[in-house]
Amino acid sequence: MSLVLDCTSGLLPRVVHWGADLGELTGDALATLARTEAAQVMSCSLDDPVPVSVLPQQSAGWLGTPGLTGHRDGEDFSSAFTVRSVRSDADTDAGAGDGPVRHRLIVDAVDSHAELALTLEIEVTGSGLVRQRATLTNESDRPYTVDGLLLTLPAPGQATELLDLTGRHLRERAPQRHEFTLGTHLRENRRGRTGIDATLVHVAGESGFGFRTGEVWGLHVAWSGNHRSLAERTPAGVRLLGGGETLLPGEVRLPAGGFYASPWVYGSYGHGLDELAGRFHGYLRDRAHHPSTPRPVTLNTWEAVYFQQDLTKLKALADAAAEVGTERFVLDDGWFLGRRDDTAGLGDWYVDKGVWPDGLHPLVDHVRALDMQFGLWFEPEMVNPDSDLARTHPEWIMATGGRTPPAARHQQVLDLGHPEAYAYLLERLDALVTEYRIDYIKWDHNRDLVDAGHSPRGTAGVHAQTTAVYRLIDELRARHPGLEIESCSSGGGRVDLGILERTDRVWASDCIDALERQQIQRWTGLLLPPELLGAHVGSPVAHTTGRTHTLDFRAGTALFGHFGIEWDLTLASAEERARLAEWVSAYKELRSLLHTGTVVHADHPDPALWLHGVVAPDRSRAVYAVVQTATGVQSPPGRVRLPGLDPDAVYRLSPLPPGNRPEGPTDSQLPWWRGDKVELAGRVLATAGVQAPALYPERLVLIEARRA
Repeated sequence: MSLVLDCTSGLLPRVVHWGADLGELTGDALATLARTEAAQVMSCSLDDPVPVSVLPQQSAGWLGTPGLTGHRDGEDFSSAFTVRSVRSDADTDAGAGDGPVRHRLIVDAVDSHAELALTLEIEVTGSGLVRQRATLTNESDRPYTVDGLLLTLPAPGQATELLDLTGRHLRERAPQRHEFTLGTHLRENRRGRTGIDATLVHVAGESGFGFRTGEVWGLHVAWSGNHRSLAERTPAGVRLLGGGETLLPGEVRLPAGGFYASPWVYGSYGHGLDELAGRFHGYLRDRAHHPSTPRPVTLNTWEAVYFQQDLTKLKALADAAAEVGTERFVLDDGWFLGRRDDTAGLGDWYVDKGVWPDGLHPLVDHVRALDMQFGLWFEPEMVNPDSDLARTHPEWIMATGGRTPPAARHQQVLDLGHPEAYAYLLERLDALVTEYRIDYIKWDHNRDLVDAGHSPRGTAGVHAQTTAVYRLIDELRARHPGLEIESCSSGGGRVDLGILERTDRVWASDCIDALERQQIQRWTGLLLPPELLGAHVGSPVAHTTGRTHTLDFRAGTALFGHFGIEWDLTLASAEERARLAEWVSAYKELRSLLHTGTVVHADHPDPALWLHGVVAPDRSRAVYAVVQTATGVQSPPGRVRLPGLDPDAVYRLSPLPPGNRPEGPTDSQLPWWRGDKVELAGRVLATAGVQAPALYPERLVLIEARRA
């Protein structure tokens, strides 16, 4: 990947090229490239070509979405920054906790008339991501209100199609594609969290691009509050991807010397979506704090017991979990004061002595005696009006205009902009983690922030809430360095690189129906590698859809994530537990490959047949899943390609237990599936492929390729 920036004009830097590697370029070649990129002056336009910087400015002639919007009581609404200095630091780290950065550019600029200073940080990571952020400082004695700050990257003319994601609760990460038409395609989120319908990555690409084909350019905003991303095309031929925080009125008002730092905005280029996603995966894996221990098999109690807090039942569930090989036991909602259902108790973070007279110790001790870690569910940012906390501190509830916001799941939002509310939560979380030596927190967030005002004035409070949550998690983890945290938000409502800087995995969806999860996990993988993606084996009949799936389909789907279980195993038969134990054993054997390798997908012409897999970093081994999501348009299904292998190496191909039982419309099996020795070059497997087994809908099998 190459990123070429022009910083020669004294104006903010503009991108000359972002995309395929251009090779080594001399200073003369770079200057020539910049000259060849300059546009002509056309009729009825400004007298000089309009330079579009990474922070576009109307003062330079840009009439699209501006990079900075703000004012000083109506004045200084249009910025005109002049660069004071440009520094380039190679082979340095971006700061504590960040992954290695290959190149870093720091641009200091000033608008003397508006008395504003701007610092731009533009970086290329070791995996080839481009990331940017801006810090705006008020150098006047008069306050300056920031209404928005947008950072952009260009897409070339061949990017004629857009892809983004949308969704709803229990159906996150649904793709939508359309032409990159003139105008602005804006995805703006005002939910106060990343959003169940969040776009995740906003992608522009060549017509018909797929996972393995076509050039693509994608943008992600690393922010867990209100945010926006856009794709904009002008009649002058400019195509941009841009993103930043969505600020509510008056949220950021800078006093003299005050500053606002934007979220990091990430850009990823690739030939096909797999390469684009691989750059995100590589960046995340390069971070110093990325999970480095094997991702433990996790049983979560929610769909097994819901609010039923019964020690005998939970100990029996822990016994069954240990029997199949579980390594972490997580007690979900219902353990704290007054919490018998979802209408009361939220915010009262004390163990309910009515159900737990000896505290959680009997359960925790039992779980640890079975050699499992112990985890606990919290929803720290929310409060039920029917709680001691809300009755004692009604002023801690986010509200504005003298009214109470509409309820959601019988909840309101706890305003962490109040230092006392923040201190209460930190003390309660710290005390419980300390007392029970908690290894893992499932950190939930089950409602959008509506009418989210900070009392007593009712000023907009989403920005302050988001930064406070970040501080709270950071402080808790500083006190408990070994603690792991999952980001859960009605399932997949808080999935972004901002929250992932301080958490260890995400709960991709409250829906664990394996068919729905095939799509949810497929598209969440545009941003996250498998080890950060919680994926559980549910009960035979999915609680959220009513579908019935085989154990092999459920477990084979969960295999390609951070594997877990959300099923009342005390009701499972001995045969089911034995089969599940086989899948748990397979996960443990494969996780070192699945959680370090390259994620790949095949572009198959039949939309009902999917193939995805993971190839080891040295390409010595790969595991693929052939998934029949629906009835195919042809029978038998035809050949599937196996991407990602070393083209010049020879691989031995075989079905991989326990995913080696093709349930299909015929009793006869493929000749190569019956155990015949199959050895072919990686180039052949990626180009010609192999015949896929005929499967019933909603079934899958596993294929292993090993270097011969």
